[in-house]
Amino acid sequence: MSRYGIEFLASPRHCDGVVVTGPIVANSSESLRITMEAIPQPKILILVGAWAISGRAFAESPAVDRHLLNVLKPDLYIPGCPPHPLTFINGVLKLIR
Repeated sequence: MSRYGIEFLASPRHCDGVVVTGPIVANSSESLRITMEAIPQPKILILVGAWAISGRAFAESPAVDRHLLNVLKPDLYIPGCPPHPLTFINGVLKLIR
C-alpha cells in the first residue's frame, strides 16, 4: 500500500485519518474522539468491516456506543467480514483521488 502513498503511523498528529476495524464500545469511544481531535484538518474516518459499520453481533449490547458517529461522520465504509485487502485499497484510493 505504501506505493500508493498509504502508510499506517503510530502518532495521530502525523496522520490524515483513522481506520476503525471493530465495534465502537463505550470504553473506546472517548479515545477515538481524542484521537480524531489530534489529527490535523482535513481528516478522514474509515469504518472497515461489519463489526465497525454495524456492531455486528454486539449491535444491541449496552456496551456499544455509536453516538460518536453522529458527530464524526465516516468518510468511507468498507463492507465485509473481513473485507478483501484489494477492496480496502480500492476504497481508499477512490476516496483520496
